[in-house]
Amino acid sequence: MSESIRAVERALDVLLCFTSQTPELTMSQISEKIGLNKSTVHRLLSTLERKRFVERNSATGIYRPGIRFLQIASLALEQNNLRQLVAPFLHELCNQYRENANLALLDGANVVYLDVVEGLQRVKLAAIPGQRLPAFCTASGKSILAILPEDQVLRILEGGMPRHTPRTLTSPEKLFEEINQIRIRGFAISEEEFEDGINAVAVSISTQPIASISIAGPSFRLTYERMLEIGAGLLATAKNITFEMERVTKFK
Repeated sequence: MSESIRAVERALDVLLCFTSQTPELTMSQISEKIGLNKSTVHRLLSTLERKRFVERNSATGIYRPGIRFLQIASLALEQNNLRQLVAPFLHELCNQYRENANLALLDGANVVYLDVVEGLQRVKLAAIPGQRLPAFCTASGKSILAILPEDQVLRILEGGMPRHTPRTLTSPEKLFEEINQIRIRGFAISEEEFEDGINAVAVSISTQPIASISIAGPSFRLTYERMLEIGAGLLATAKNITFEMERVTKFK
């Protein structure tokens, strides 16, 4: 591998350190995350800062994504055909169930939320587009895992299944039991598996890349019985989305 390609990979590794959970990082934290010495990381950050891909707080020395990085991310979201096609369906779901309606894609061992339509309730979630969450303990992720071959799911789980709450499934055996249930009923449910007090129900949609739609909200409103009702509605919506995608593709 040439030095120029290696430098590009390292710069991308720096940018990928920033997530919704870690939107701001010090140089030392970035160095530790990607396993490079501080002098190399400093050079990479200096270049990225000049190109406005990162910004540095001069008072604290903390870095965060810059305006150029955000512009590219926004452009990618706006140009994504799936997001544009699904948006009206998300708004319908949000109006019907009055909770957050989400569109998510599988990315490695995580799901990335491509679009979020916020519910109208006073108490609601603070989910945002671009947020990455573990696939194995979210309804969005489990609904997608349920349509994948077992060997692919096992590869996704190689990174581990850390416990996030007392209700997190932490073994492949337990997860595959859950996946079998998802395949039978057609939708996935997460009861406080990633975050205490938050429930969600999701259905995969037949798209490329693989995606899912979900409804998420506080557990005191989004009870198990309520999620069973919503799951049936999500299944119907997923079929309508697939039909619309096939229609659009046919007439392109």
